[in-house]
Amino acid sequence: SLVWAATPGMLFQEDRETSLHPLSLSWVLGYNSNLPVHSLMDGEDQVLLYVSSHTVVIYDILKNRQHHLQGHTNVISCLCVSEDRRWVATADRGPDALIIVWDSFSGIPVRTIFESHPKDGVSAIAISQDAKYLATISAGTVQRVCVWEWTSPVEKPVCSTELKPEFGYQDYVIFNPQNPCEFVSNSKTQVIFYLWVSRDVGSCVSGAKSTPRGIPGLVGHFSQSAFHVNTSRALTATSAGKLVVWDTVGPSKGLWARPHSVRASKLVPMQKDSITVLQVFESCIVTGDVKGQVKFYNGQLQLLTCYGYSEVGPIRSISFSKTSFDASPTCSSDSSNSVSLTLNRNFILSTSDATVLHVATDRTNLERVMEEAKEAVNAIACHPRRACVAVGSRCGLLRLWDYQQNKYLISRIFTGEGIQCLSYDPEGYFLAAGCTDGSVYILDAISLLSSCKELKFSHGPVTHIGFSHDSEYLATADEKYSVIVYKRVLQNVSGCWEHLAGLHSHYKPIRSILFGIQLDSNEPRLLSLGEDRQLVEYDLKSSSKDHLVVLHRVRVEQVAVPLCLAWYPQLSTESFILTANNCYKLKLYNTTTKTCRKTLLGPTYGSPLEKIQILPGTNTVDPQKHYLAYITKDKVGLQILPVDGNPHKSSAFICHPDGVSDLASSFDGRYVFTAGGNDCTVMKWEVNVNALDAAASLGGEDLIPFYNLLDGGREGEFFKELEDYFYYTQLRNHGVDTLETREVSTHIPLEEIPSVMRAMGFYPSEQKIEEMINEVKFSKYVDTGEQVTEINLEDFIKLYVNHRPVFGLSMTEIERAFQVLGYNNENGERVIDRGNLLLLLQHRGEHMTEDELAQCLTTLLGRCLGGGGSKPDAYDSSGAAALTEEEIPAEITAEIFAADILSLPIAE
Repeated sequence: SLVWAATPGMLFQEDRETSLHPLSLSWVLGYNSNLPVHSLMDGEDQVLLYVSSHTVVIYDILKNRQHHLQGHTNVISCLCVSEDRRWVATADRGPDALIIVWDSFSGIPVRTIFESHPKDGVSAIAISQDAKYLATISAGTVQRVCVWEWTSPVEKPVCSTELKPEFGYQDYVIFNPQNPCEFVSNSKTQVIFYLWVSRDVGSCVSGAKSTPRGIPGLVGHFSQSAFHVNTSRALTATSAGKLVVWDTVGPSKGLWARPHSVRASKLVPMQKDSITVLQVFESCIVTGDVKGQVKFYNGQLQLLTCYGYSEVGPIRSISFSKTSFDASPTCSSDSSNSVSLTLNRNFILSTSDATVLHVATDRTNLERVMEEAKEAVNAIACHPRRACVAVGSRCGLLRLWDYQQNKYLISRIFTGEGIQCLSYDPEGYFLAAGCTDGSVYILDAISLLSSCKELKFSHGPVTHIGFSHDSEYLATADEKYSVIVYKRVLQNVSGCWEHLAGLHSHYKPIRSILFGIQLDSNEPRLLSLGEDRQLVEYDLKSSSKDHLVVLHRVRVEQVAVPLCLAWYPQLSTESFILTANNCYKLKLYNTTTKTCRKTLLGPTYGSPLEKIQILPGTNTVDPQKHYLAYITKDKVGLQILPVDGNPHKSSAFICHPDGVSDLASSFDGRYVFTAGGNDCTVMKWEVNVNALDAAASLGGEDLIPFYNLLDGGREGEFFKELEDYFYYTQLRNHGVDTLETREVSTHIPLEEIPSVMRAMGFYPSEQKIEEMINEVKFSKYVDTGEQVTEINLEDFIKLYVNHRPVFGLSMTEIERAFQVLGYNNENGERVIDRGNLLLLLQHRGEHMTEDELAQCLTTLLGRCLGGGGSKPDAYDSSGAAALTEEEIPAEITAEIFAADILSLPIAE
């Protein structure tokens, strides 16, 4: 197999084939500085292994290339590497948590353990010296310790035990290198020693909790534990710069003869600074501390040597090279207690401030291998003409990265303020940065030097920033719901921007600001979209100093919340604005009238679209073909345009499980970039539109994808029922009692759309009905000047699929309404008074008249108030009131309203 034939470095020898996916991970910037960085190879090839979000990265330093191990759907929470550096074990926490063992030579996952700790995932993992066993500790409040024989196909652990909460949260575990049946874990306050025994009938694990009681002196919090060179003892490092020495109490020999009698025998002060890393390497004991110092001790805890660098932050991990440069012993001491040291291994340091350093012991020099953002990366922007992407982080670090050569170009640090958003001007001369303190910087796009004085007119963090097409205007949005516009002025031939005006234009968070071009001129236009459902267009030409004029203000949604917008490509005669809302719908609005012209089913990959961006031309065969890049809460995806509701025209991949903060695309559309916010990473994705086109073709043509969205498909009962309703509507329009010959048609009048929709279980509001009818009525008006008056079955199915709720009827929505409108009764139930409910229906929202309400209630309750049992021409409101009191209780719960009054088939 590939695993058995694999050799070190084989990963990078293979020719990279074109990916079969629409998006494939090409490069990762940044890493998780809370996890260790391991050295896989040193010497002629320097190869590191580290974690970036949910991906394991194998990085060849000298040749500047990466290989990615992808398989986790959650952020990786812990990892460990075998002694020979071949086997890598990773684990995550979250839903469907996994433990994966990888072959670092071939990059192949050789074992995946499902449901190891199904509730909470894994907080700590270790691999035994012989690489046969894994020890894992769950991440829940009540932790569970398991031992796995990963080379065995058995899915269950060899043994396990549950830890009491008073043991503290155990977040570090390590095996005894001399005995895989022994391991130790620690929390900040407790250390637990384990001995597991496997038997033919079953297995068991026993543990002993220990604390350094009775030893004078400040102990501090525990950081890491290790087994002493003499394995009859164990060590634990503390935040007070001390080592706790653990040993057994009594006549028993060995630490494990009586595991419950392990006690702290000594508290050895090593230094004043907190010790963050503790390792036993060959015959040396190695520590790393918060001051960036690495110290080597012999078995008697005598200092051998110290590597100290003032510019290095707190040490997070130490990883020694496999390659030995000298065959002599590492640590030795003679009879006169003089100590000599021959270090024969280079090592890798990683720090908690996201820096990785390579230490060559034969030259005692320090080389910075990686220096990444140590806080959240919230902003990215691609240069409009060069292969360059700007990356900004909350720590104030701004960097330019060449994504063709995969190297950093230049950086700048803004002290005291974090970077929240970035934007290049259309020509690529300037880079605008919006900061968390409300300030805006206009920088030279190459040198990152300020082009003009800092602009600070926002009263809160700047969330959005953008230039007009001619760079005459710069607009920002902030967390105080304000839009601020700056205008360019000439000073000494160079450009500079000054404050024009600002406006508190929304009363909820602003989701997007967007510059465009007027249809009848080359003048810029500016729009903003907020969670208050308002789409606001500003009149820049009429605006003056401190007076920003609003041209239009339109409410674009009735219930849903709009999340993002973009200019839709000119695919027809009519021009559109594209929006996405939290109900997984994409909507097209006429750019002039702002009326909704089309509602379409958007990508449904777990969460709504958060940001969208039209990709620059990527299809050289058909330049008219366009694609949309988007991000959801944790995914990045592509969508073929024009949007029509076909689910096969979109694809998405997990990029940042803890949340995506920003999206950008290269000027040529070949790459898409995502920023991961708190995971401190930026991912570069290679675009392959041919793969997406192929997937769309395989999904079927015409109505086949839409049939599959119906319950049961084309041959199901739902479709047959829809056909019956469709033709029954024709009978009703021709007259049920007529004796004339009927002409069966494939169309029904537009006025019948609401009736058929409701018959199929979709209950649109009056505004939604108007949007659906107008969508069909004016679908050909721009091209032909004529209105459509009827609809066929095929178009009706598309209309139904695109407009109906994605997840059907939801009891949650009704319960949410009762939470807002109701009160708690004596039984603690959330209820609405019967009289108040009737008043609300008549006076709030799309209110009903008294006659309409009476008609609805009598129909819903299965009664008829007319004489003789036939349908009355008019409803008697007094009879309706009597029926209401008889059939409807005085206090109505959400369950009574849904089940007894509306008779809705709502699942729990």
